[in-house]
Amino acid sequence: MTEKTNTKNIVQKIWDAHVVKQMEGHPCVFAIDLMLLHEVTSAQAFQLIESRNIQVFDPSRLLATIDHSTPTRQNRWEIYDEAARTQVETLRNNCKKHNIPFLDFDSGKQGIVHVVGPELGVTQPGMTIVCGDSHTSTHGAFGALAFGVGTSEVAHVMATGCLLQKQPQSMKVEFKGRFRKGVYAKDAILKLIGEIGVGGANGHVIEYVGEAVRAMSMEERMTVCNMSIECGARAGLIAPDETTFNYLKGRAHAPGAEKWDEAVAYWKSFASDENAQYDKVVTIDLDKLEPIVTWGTNPAQSVSLGERIPKLETMAANEKAVAVRALEYTKLKEQQVLEGTPVEWAFVGSCTNGRIEDLRIVADILKGRKVNPGVTMYVVPGSEAVMKRCQEEGLDEIFRAAGADFRMPGCSMCLAMNDDQVPPGKRCISSSNRNFVGRQGPDSITHLASPATVAASAIAGCITSPAEYV
Repeated sequence: MTEKTNTKNIVQKIWDAHVVKQMEGHPCVFAIDLMLLHEVTSAQAFQLIESRNIQVFDPSRLLATIDHSTPTRQNRWEIYDEAARTQVETLRNNCKKHNIPFLDFDSGKQGIVHVVGPELGVTQPGMTIVCGDSHTSTHGAFGALAFGVGTSEVAHVMATGCLLQKQPQSMKVEFKGRFRKGVYAKDAILKLIGEIGVGGANGHVIEYVGEAVRAMSMEERMTVCNMSIECGARAGLIAPDETTFNYLKGRAHAPGAEKWDEAVAYWKSFASDENAQYDKVVTIDLDKLEPIVTWGTNPAQSVSLGERIPKLETMAANEKAVAVRALEYTKLKEQQVLEGTPVEWAFVGSCTNGRIEDLRIVADILKGRKVNPGVTMYVVPGSEAVMKRCQEEGLDEIFRAAGADFRMPGCSMCLAMNDDQVPPGKRCISSSNRNFVGRQGPDSITHLASPATVAASAIAGCITSPAEYV
């Protein structure tokens, strides 16, 4: 653990502010400020509290939406899959019964849970935020301690507003330098995961620092924090600054004018002290970073487009065994160059890269060009607000003119829990966050990349650097 000093990092500050009770040698009672719900992981939690005749502790500290199972076609209100329809109806009924704010199809605000929270301003610095979803770490971009929890813990927060938690270790990741042309926040986080591995941050909360982080927009920061879990981190966060405050100002659930200065002063207190200690420190140089694409079946198995897939003989025994299976699944070979590998599908969307800045980048690349005839491309906004912004800016027309399918908001092709799936044996380049076996559909092959790399590859019909397109 970190050496005890009078200085604290942001993780320790948020932690200390939320400890309700601590007994030596035991997990503490830890207060949760906000819990987000979606249709897949909430039903059993409601059953648990109702079986004990327990009321929701504070419905105003919950926010629910539908995203994982929902169709993204135009008539999405008709959910053909019975299991998906039941999940959506169950959450709708539970929210009505317990008076929980719910972003339904007719709300005008529905979208992916980790997209709508920030855009509505419910995600704020210094908060503790949980959801029954791995990528809750997205909200850490605002200087919040945000992490995924299991179904029983969802029920516990519903009932008490608290969890039993053991204090995590802390890790500092410094991104030095600036991005080159065609390189983005997605490439930076894929580089980190590739460097330290899928377990490199186990048991830690990562704080991202450095000039590159300070230069990032809030949406870029959300991309970075979103994928913290993929290197084993409990969460990832970035200390709030003027970029954070400017993003939040005026949003529906952010503090109003009369309380704004007070809120900002409080938020500023959640910055790591000078000389604060960390259990681990990692530095990533971005000056020479090239676009990164995954080649295997976990996000750490990646290379830049200027590199070859590693030789198996250079790997440790356990890593080699995983790589052999991954190459067999992805139909690739060691020392193969990824650039030029044909793709049949391209997906832009997800809680990692389904925001307006992501879609603007894609539109800039697609404008005046055509998606390759051999590629099916889906562009799926992360929320209704993002979709409406695309329509206002004419981005939807650019997507359609290029031959891409611009769809309704939802998790879509990120995971095979709805109608949007990559067919068996087909290869997809995707802006999502996981490339596990069958993640996008049974026997589908996934290559993770930035939205720009996805767009460039969709045009070329093969994995391609976006540098010549931007």
